[in-house]
Amino acid sequence: MTATGEVTDRKGRGRRIILWRHGQTAWNVERRFQGSTDVELTETGIGQARRAARLLASLGPDAIVSSDLRRAADTAAQLAVLTDLDVIRDEGLRETYAGVWQGLTHQEIIDLHGDEYAAWKRGEPVRRGGGELETEVADRAAPVVLRHAEKLPEDGTLVVVSHGGTIRTTIGRLLGLESQHWESLGGLTNCCWSVLGEGARGWRLLEHNAGTLPEPVLGDDD
Repeated sequence: MTATGEVTDRKGRGRRIILWRHGQTAWNVERRFQGSTDVELTETGIGQARRAARLLASLGPDAIVSSDLRRAADTAAQLAVLTDLDVIRDEGLRETYAGVWQGLTHQEIIDLHGDEYAAWKRGEPVRRGGGELETEVADRAAPVVLRHAEKLPEDGTLVVVSHGGTIRTTIGRLLGLESQHWESLGGLTNCCWSVLGEGARGWRLLEHNAGTLPEPVLGDDD
């Protein structure tokens, strides 16, 4: 209830969404574009997932949803062990399908598809390798995240285990940013995460590319 006696709807206020990128794969090390290719975690990646899971478990997540690709699902499994939560797998959280780019190294993409790559980096709508537009990725991934977030209790926490590109487009969509500005959100390191919090005016980016536990913002801008 407000100072004027008006009753306000606080349903869902204080909910958090943690968007967690999967651990390291061999293709990450080789700088190969993975896209929807189902590449498994390296031993280093499994170790990253275990360490991050211990931190995220302390936040008391209420639900875990993951891409069905192995690198994400196996990352999510490390958190599930510690929280006794089931992992809900959803192919809508897969990484961007990038057609002929998939399997190519960063340098090979520049050498073979330089104009297309440059246009993408300028924020133009590009079907990289003949695959999906970033807006199409957001169209399939953001609704999955919101659907599960809606099921949270007040002040509840959802962990979404996905991929760098999909997480960036989802964050951009949930923050209401125009798609040409999504690239301004820096990439996520393997097994790091971003945190969105729900406030009076919608979703806010509270943490980005974090690898330690989020700290409260102490100051006049919160």
